[in-house]
Amino acid sequence: MKSHRRRKLTIIIFLFVGSLTTVLISIFALQHYIDHFYSPEEIVNGEVPLKGTIRAGGMVKPDSLVYDSTGLGVQFDITDLTGATVRVHYEGILPSLFREGQGTIVHGNLNEKGLFIAKRIRAKHDESYVPPELEGLIEYDDS
Repeated sequence: MKSHRRRKLTIIIFLFVGSLTTVLISIFALQHYIDHFYSPEEIVNGEVPLKGTIRAGGMVKPDSLVYDSTGLGVQFDITDLTGATVRVHYEGILPSLFREGQGTIVHGNLNEKGLFIAKRIRAKHDESYVPPELEGLIEYDDS
């Protein structure tokens, strides 16, 4: 092999290895910051890791909202309308649009007892807004 071809090949190999290393390091570093979305059915079926932050979305089950007698604690159930229900505990002020029968997305983690400990709650914005993750779960009556 001629020296100029060998030099080009060496440069190409170093660029490829450097690019691959950069991509792999980026993916490894970003894994810590990724929140995976799960439905209540996946949580009930045990498809959710106990470690790490996840997002769960569903409808707030009617008549499930229970406020703690002291503090800002609240517990409620979210369901995906397939029968799966997950109990959620949250310490804090609920969003003003949060209510029973409405869509919500909770960020937090699942404890070993199956209780979802929410660190953040998002409620839908208006009558027609549906989170993209919940679009297929809700049926509308357009009449």
